[in-house]
Amino acid sequence: MAENLDAPLVDKQPLTGAYVLLTFRHARIAHEARAGQFVMIKASTVTEPLLRRPFSIMTVDPQQDTFSLFLKAVGPGSRGLADLRPGEAAPCLGPLGKPFPDPPAGNDTVLVAGGYGIAPFYLFSQQRLRAGFLPHVFYGGRTASDLQLLDRFERIGVAVRTSTDDGSAGHHGRVTEPLEQHLTLLPERQTVYASGPDAMLHAVAHVAARRGVTAHVSLDPWMGCGVGTCLGCVVWIQAAHDAVPHRRCACTEGPVFDAAEVVWRGESVSAARRGVNERSGTA
Repeated sequence: MAENLDAPLVDKQPLTGAYVLLTFRHARIAHEARAGQFVMIKASTVTEPLLRRPFSIMTVDPQQDTFSLFLKAVGPGSRGLADLRPGEAAPCLGPLGKPFPDPPAGNDTVLVAGGYGIAPFYLFSQQRLRAGFLPHVFYGGRTASDLQLLDRFERIGVAVRTSTDDGSAGHHGRVTEPLEQHLTLLPERQTVYASGPDAMLHAVAHVAARRGVTAHVSLDPWMGCGVGTCLGCVVWIQAAHDAVPHRRCACTEGPVFDAAEVVWRGESVSAARRGVNERSGTA
């Protein structure tokens, strides 16, 4: 159950450029949050933006009653949080949304992230490691400076395959290119999870459909409330048994959805329907 509290900032770790790690105290989030869930939060020290902003939960520490966020200060909401000093509070509502589902027994966990979309996969990797499974992580960015959490994954024993648009680290190109190579091996034993820019999520959905692999994507539409009231985060979803697509609130019915059921921006409903049919074998 979500709880609304003024969460004090207890630690701030500036990273390269505009990236920062923030740790807040909020007992319910620390004890109940699962990977893929998020918080609605804003700095109490600023008046703009008026509304809170959603951020994926990166880590939880039940012993300290804390959770952490990984963010890039690019707008007034994220800059306000990044400028907080330890001891200052942030009105925070969480945990919110539905988490990533565990893969079927016997399936590998394949995580695909773009930029700060990597945040929920640190917590997911920890969950999978505790369950006795080693995830495969594909981490992409425009340049090497966008791969801010690479060393943290390596410290917990998770190997990461990196990709950059400019070739400054790892594979020179899109993160979906090494992903598709990986999925050619035992595709029936892979479950993909993706978090990042919408274009990347759309590409992951197409790769998964071509390889016959189930993929779950964490969508990131604009959110105003986080509890399904404002309807600002409505997305179109069409399951295999649905004759027509339906509106779904990403904050309460997501943000994690089956990639094959998402009607992507710029893609016709019939094209989305074909994607579902191809994967389910009903085409």
